[in-house]
Amino acid sequence: MLSVVIITKNEAGNIGACLDSVQWADELVVVDAESTDGTVDLAGAHTDRVFVQPWLGFGPQKNVGIDKASGEWILIVDADERVTDALRDEIRSALGIAMSRDVAGFEIPRRNFFYGKWIRGGGLYPDYQLRLFRRAAGRYDDTALHERLRLQGDIQRLKSPMDHLSMPTISHHVAKMRRYTSLGAEEKLKTRSHVGFIDLAGRHLVTIVKTYVIRKGFRDGLCGLVVAGFAGMHTFVKYAKAWERLHGHHQ
Repeated sequence: MLSVVIITKNEAGNIGACLDSVQWADELVVVDAESTDGTVDLAGAHTDRVFVQPWLGFGPQKNVGIDKASGEWILIVDADERVTDALRDEIRSALGIAMSRDVAGFEIPRRNFFYGKWIRGGGLYPDYQLRLFRRAAGRYDDTALHERLRLQGDIQRLKSPMDHLSMPTISHHVAKMRRYTSLGAEEKLKTRSHVGFIDLAGRHLVTIVKTYVIRKGFRDGLCGLVVAGFAGMHTFVKYAKAWERLHGHHQ
């Protein structure tokens, strides 16, 4: 049995299409962090397994969904992701084989879409994500940003991609960057007690060069340039927020 687990917070614009793409699964579990835009009602039109849980953090929130699920296998999907027909078929096939083997989970390649365009360069593809796993094999950690699924056992890779409608607009990208740089600064300060000149003056430039040149973001044209620029801004703002907190300027 396969259970799909989705965590949400004000995802009214996404949740319907997301759930449509996984309607074939045996169970759909949605854990909502007290949305105010009707996400819960929209999710309820697709499944009766909708739970409201005050926000605990990305990893702990997903663990709540895993605990609510009843399937032996779990597929984690974000509200802005879509499971393609090819991936659906490959998952069914893979689980049929994995039932008789010691496989703990599968990494799934992900196609990231920025402003409506699939970004192939910049290190954004294949962007493997560990999302399909045996329920008994592990749980997520409580890292504030980029939480990790800790599994015990063999991990294999699927070939068919999941689509990630990551940044539909520039405005959306700016808003997401504001949230994620705060979380990134918080994580950075767990391992560092100093932010210096090089951090603020150079790290974002390294990020831009790495994204646009070394990881071939230039292959995506002007869209790739914008993506690289945002990657650099993300790095700069993250370190600037960390510096601000270290020096007591944060309110």
